[in-house]
Amino acid sequence: MTVSDGRPHLNGGAEATESSTLSLDDGDIHVCQDGPRDAPALLLIHGSASSTRSWEPLVPLLTGSHRVIRIDLLGHGRSGKPVDRGYAIPDQARRAGAVLDRLGVEHAVVLGHSSGGVAATALAEQRPDLVTALALINTGPRLGAFIAPQSAAIGPEQWPPTDEQIRRLASTAFSRAGYRIPPELLDEVRCMTHHTLTATMQATRAYLEQQALPGRLAPLGKPLLVVFGEDDRRWRSSSAADYRAVPGAQVELLPGLGHSPMLEDPARTAVPLLAFTTIHAVRAD
Repeated sequence: MTVSDGRPHLNGGAEATESSTLSLDDGDIHVCQDGPRDAPALLLIHGSASSTRSWEPLVPLLTGSHRVIRIDLLGHGRSGKPVDRGYAIPDQARRAGAVLDRLGVEHAVVLGHSSGGVAATALAEQRPDLVTALALINTGPRLGAFIAPQSAAIGPEQWPPTDEQIRRLASTAFSRAGYRIPPELLDEVRCMTHHTLTATMQATRAYLEQQALPGRLAPLGKPLLVVFGEDDRRWRSSSAADYRAVPGAQVELLPGLGHSPMLEDPARTAVPLLAFTTIHAVRAD
């Protein structure tokens, strides 16, 4: 079933977005689609405490050459938030693959932001037939690259958090203090439950503890682009060099941008992405 999402868009709503909810075996997944349906598929996976809306400024720059598919991972956005389902990274990746199967997508370039890049990596491990190439935006390669937050965690007794608590939590997602975080993104944190927030963050940590991403990606033989805002305040941008252990990997640093370059400067972020995805995309039959 396809329904209009009826929500304001960060990109100004220049183009209509097809919004739907797919009922999978272990949860409902919200999906947004933009661009020609016969164009090469590009799957966008958001990071922790975010949603499909974090991509909205970037989407109009991608739809000229791609069928852009965005999903809310389970526990986020308009997807289900069950307490009795797994939020481990392999589970989230499996659901992303199931969404593409339901949409009839046989090949896709997968783009992940932050922990969404971890889920993208797991999807490539599970479904090498489906994933043709990977692009990671400010995805830390290993736990040692993480910059510990200075603000205290929000406990369950403080849930739902206030705007000020969310702003403190999200402040390091941008290159400079005082950046005006779009209120729509504050809403996305508030609509999570404390359980889904903590479970998804713990899942990323557990996956990286098992093995760093370059070690997972190297044997897959998939084309890889890594884009990093050079002023990231969550993951050390110098750690992007770790991905050079993956044969043929391209690493692009964006000076003056932080952890969320697709929000801070979508036009500059789109340049390396389009150069990469256009080469490695596979058009639908």
